[in-house]
Amino acid sequence: MEYTDPVKNRVKRIEGQLRGVLKMMEDGKDCKDVVTQLSAVRSAVDRTIGVIVSENLVECVRNAEGIEGRVDEMIKEAVNLVVKSR
Repeated sequence: MEYTDPVKNRVKRIEGQLRGVLKMMEDGKDCKDVVTQLSAVRSAVDRTIGVIVSENLVECVRNAEGIEGRVDEMIKEAVNLVVKSR
């Protein structure tokens, strides 16, 4: 699978958020603020996983030959990836 620039940009934003959280910790910021930012990072990661799985599923379905009977299997596999990420 080729990852699109928007997906890569999401990961770069997450990386920046994590650096911000580390700086907050080093600066001794309040626990509540740190946890709030970590929750935001987790949400961003979850959304990114969803985007990657859905893009991959669409790509697989579009490129598959003779997928009759396999569509359900592919969808289940994609759902399992999302569930496993939780």
